[in-house]
Amino acid sequence: MLAPSLNDRIIARGKKLFIAIQDEKPSLFDSSTWVGKVLEWAMKDEHFKSQLFRFVDVFPVLKSSERLTSHIREYFGDGEQLPPVLTAGLKTAGMLGSFGGALLGKALSANIHGMARQFVIGETTEEAVRTIEHLRGAGFASAVDLLGEATLSHQETQHYIDVYLELLSALQAASHNWRPFLGEVSAHHLDWGHAPQINVAVKPSALYCVADPRDFEGSVAAIVKNLETIVAAVRKVNGFLCIDMESTRMKNITLEVYRRVKLAHPDYPYLGVALQSYLRDTDRDLAELLEWSQLQEIAIAIRLVKGAYWDYEMIKAGQNSWLPPVWLLKAETDAAFERQARLILENHEQCHFACASHNIRSIAAVLEFAEELAVPASRFEFQVLYGMAEPVRKVLQRETGRIRLYSPYGKMVPGMGYLVRRLLENTSNESFLRRSFAENDELEQLLEDPVITAERYRNLQTSDSGATSGLFKNEPTADFTKIELRKQFPQRLNDIRAKIPVTAPLFINGRDVMTDARFASVNPALPEEILGTVHRADRTHAADAVASALTAFPSWRDQPASKRGAILQKAASYARRHLVELAAWQVLEIGKQWDQAYADVSEAIDFLEFYSQEAIRLAKPQLLSNAPGELNFLNFEPRGIAAVIAPWNFPLAISCGMTAAALVTGNCVVYKPSSLTPLTGRQLVEIYTAAGVPPGVFNYLPGSGDDIGDYLSAHPDINLIAFTGSAEVGLAICEKAARRHPEQKGIKRVICEMGGKNAAIIDEDADLDEAIPHLLQSAFGFQGQKCSACSRVIILESIYQEFTNRFVAAAAALRIGPAEDPGCFLGPVADQAQQQKILDYIQIGKKEGTVLYESTKPESGYYVPIVILGDIKPEHRVAQEEIFGPVLSVMRAKDFGAALAIANASKYALTGAVFSRSPANLERAAREFRVGNLYLNRGCTGALVERQPFGGFGLSGGGTKAGGKEYLLQFLNPRVVTHNTVRRGFAPTE
Repeated sequence: MLAPSLNDRIIARGKKLFIAIQDEKPSLFDSSTWVGKVLEWAMKDEHFKSQLFRFVDVFPVLKSSERLTSHIREYFGDGEQLPPVLTAGLKTAGMLGSFGGALLGKALSANIHGMARQFVIGETTEEAVRTIEHLRGAGFASAVDLLGEATLSHQETQHYIDVYLELLSALQAASHNWRPFLGEVSAHHLDWGHAPQINVAVKPSALYCVADPRDFEGSVAAIVKNLETIVAAVRKVNGFLCIDMESTRMKNITLEVYRRVKLAHPDYPYLGVALQSYLRDTDRDLAELLEWSQLQEIAIAIRLVKGAYWDYEMIKAGQNSWLPPVWLLKAETDAAFERQARLILENHEQCHFACASHNIRSIAAVLEFAEELAVPASRFEFQVLYGMAEPVRKVLQRETGRIRLYSPYGKMVPGMGYLVRRLLENTSNESFLRRSFAENDELEQLLEDPVITAERYRNLQTSDSGATSGLFKNEPTADFTKIELRKQFPQRLNDIRAKIPVTAPLFINGRDVMTDARFASVNPALPEEILGTVHRADRTHAADAVASALTAFPSWRDQPASKRGAILQKAASYARRHLVELAAWQVLEIGKQWDQAYADVSEAIDFLEFYSQEAIRLAKPQLLSNAPGELNFLNFEPRGIAAVIAPWNFPLAISCGMTAAALVTGNCVVYKPSSLTPLTGRQLVEIYTAAGVPPGVFNYLPGSGDDIGDYLSAHPDINLIAFTGSAEVGLAICEKAARRHPEQKGIKRVICEMGGKNAAIIDEDADLDEAIPHLLQSAFGFQGQKCSACSRVIILESIYQEFTNRFVAAAAALRIGPAEDPGCFLGPVADQAQQQKILDYIQIGKKEGTVLYESTKPESGYYVPIVILGDIKPEHRVAQEEIFGPVLSVMRAKDFGAALAIANASKYALTGAVFSRSPANLERAAREFRVGNLYLNRGCTGALVERQPFGGFGLSGGGTKAGGKEYLLQFLNPRVVTHNTVRRGFAPTE
């Protein structure tokens, strides 16, 4: 909290600034304009606001009047439902007809263009320069930023760089005619005697299309290399360059990029970086950056902003079970801004400060801090966003004479993302501008010390920490922005290599069992590297395992569900403590990338946690509907002995899911891992043993599927089979299980989850900047070796060429190499047989269609290329048969209905995806796209326990949903117990 006298001076200065603009209003809140009327309506109606901003987002791709009219109807309803602000001056009655719709579309088009132009200084370099010159005539300097953030390909990155070079050249040519602000004309073209007239900002994510925190060093190096071209051009024109801060994902990369660029140009003072006060890390980041600059004796510059991605950061944190990286209260951000601004000003000799805020309280605080610390005017300036807070920028110009407008420019499509962020910012309930100019809050509230405001809000919030106790929560996903996690993977990989080859014996009745027959588990990226020697089980061992399970079953069945659940909770805790080590084994044994392997272990933990809670819920007798004098209860009991036959592509997650479901419901398990991942499978022995699973309850049998799998499928004492794998093997298991053995007491239950031939539909209004990264991950993540992987992409004719051009260019940027290298997007496939199968399908695809792209691949190891095939028809083999590799079939559709028909033309029905911004088409897809898991505007892989219960039908499975609330029922027999409570003519009232 600030000292009373200082805070009083800040409030007094703030009041003075408010008085100077009391009769003015920003154009955004001017209700005499269309924009002002629309935002006024949006602030009153949250549904309209949401629909409006989503419509603004899709607007640039609606090229025809028909598409524009249909989207207006889908987002806003018919003419009777439309807000008057949208229909003013137009006579639209009933449903939008062709005439009324065309008029409304034309009016909306003009108004949205006008709205965008309020925030953007031009769509071309020429327009941008003209606007800058106009602003200079009014006394405002500019910082120019090219719209658009992450690029998708090396070509797009180069285009981004080229546009900046063009911009700098145009600004240099124009600047010869610019008179400086408050200074003498000089060869250096400085405003106010110290600030370069040419000032630009760049986004680091646009400078390397595959930037990823996982590959921290590779991303930093690539961004620095590309940034150097722009830095050289900036230095040539004696300009200022600021490296913008984006989402948290890029924060640490951005800071390191800035440090390296400054080290490369220690003599050039006009290189800065933006910091965001809403990030909890910024206090530490700022202190470290200032300390670094002192040690290096290098002057730095910081543009301090509040931050523009708060909603996004909160959503991502919630989706990934992370702690929010941002302050939760707006007042906490404001307090952080003042705290950080003061620290920068205290270090003004080494750090130039750009105060970027529209908040009068924040601005007044900076002015008072600077006065108290005697900071020279040359060491700080004020910045506001172009098109916003016009009264604020005018009063700052009068007060300080040093005001710069952050001025984006560029094409309409990327401009819409920027526009929506600005609209969200201005219509937020906590927006200072909205509170000041639309809500007319009291000055005392607007100018209150934010530390006091935050404390008051915290005191008003009621604590309800116990409300969510016992509820399931997904294990947090890997956050590779954390340096500790990035360091752990190489360390664990080194630890593993220090002890290989390991030995993996069988595990039967609580004891290790050695066998004479053995086989090796190898690294598919380096097949000569033997990771372990695995003892091979035969049918005799399988019989022993079934016998031990039978012996252990009565005691395990009769354990309370709460005790079995507690054991699984201990197993989850063990896996959590060893998470990175368990993941590192998968990196080597099956070629999963760091993030993929981490996600596999996280999912295993989720299964253990979720199923333990569900089993306890199901163990409580369920009271059914009753007649007088009668009580009916539904109970469940375990089926008996479960044979679990697991796949290699999710070697711990799926193995753990199937075995945990069987164990927690009271069944005993005979587990056969894939022969390609027996060492990962052996990890379940350690996990369950450490958790206290009794002898005989869980048995581990590595061996041949043709031998052990067939034997277990037909064994009369096996009561249920849980299988995940190919349709061919799954159907064979179903056939064997259906044949009753003479000694078999009942009917075997088969829980069968098989493959997919999954399709993604790209609608003509899809956001390709969003769709393409999702599809790259869905099609090529873990080399396309997921049953949920996208293997068909169906594109509407009107955008076919644009999509394929950008998608192919994006795929060409992906590196293939060892999974342990964080810079490689793809690794090796599972083994030589899988490699050959995929290569054979590639040859088939080349005959059936056209190769749009084929990548190179390493020569040694089990690698295959990325292959994208065009002109594929629904009847082609590559469009019908599961390939299980990075081979993608690209198909055309004349309209959305045809796309759905192609998507459904498969024997499989596992996952699907639709990328569209048409509410009507999304609703239609939800009804008609017949798959077990349908994803709208996201990729078709990465289902999470409880949130997206997973499983398909057709040849994809029996319709069960792993990770869902009904899944455990497959492992149980239901029983109904009926009590006749009538005795001597009466029954208890309860």
